[in-house]
Amino acid sequence: MLAKLPFAVEQVQTDKGQEFGSAFHWRLLDKGIGHVHIKPRTPRLNGKVERSHRIDSEEFYRLLEGQVIDEVRLFNTKLQEWEDYYSHHRPHAALTGQTPYERLRQKAQNPLS
Repeated sequence: MLAKLPFAVEQVQTDKGQEFGSAFHWRLLDKGIGHVHIKPRTPRLNGKVERSHRIDSEEFYRLLEGQVIDEVRLFNTKLQEWEDYYSHHRPHAALTGQTPYERLRQKAQNPLS
């Protein structure tokens, strides 16, 4: 995934969830990427991530309501479709109507904008 980004990742900020344990931490360090943790019980310090979780709940999981998805492959297909829509087609008010992909391309072309 890192190779697909049009910029270098210097540091990753996470909470202290199990998924961000020592294996994740050392993998980042092996790649020359810093890893910092937010203070416990301060989700506001990771506000964009928390907002993303809320959108996932309100929009992605709502799309799946009433469906029985008993295969990981099918869930992953639905998730991939959602990520494509969210990143490439869904306008975001916080990005003045741009999609995340449009904003990323803009920042890659002019990092100081």
